[in-house]
Amino acid sequence: MRLPDAPQPPRSCLDLARSPTTTVDLDAMRAAAWHRHGVAALAVEDITDPWLRQAVINEASRRWGRRHGGDQHGR
Repeated sequence: MRLPDAPQPPRSCLDLARSPTTTVDLDAMRAAAWHRHGVAALAVEDITDPWLRQAVINEASRRWGRRHGGDQHGR
């Protein structure tokens, strides 16, 4: 039981009662990042053009290193 004026319990990313992020929520976060910060968050598997997909992979690998896990696209 909570008292009417009691503070809310602290929020944590470890809150196991919270449901996982939905695809719609994730897409909304990506749109907000683009509009507010100019940051584009793209899933590589969603890029249908092979040349553009490889260009994105190359740039991300150059900046942050190769991925560990996931599909290796042709390897």
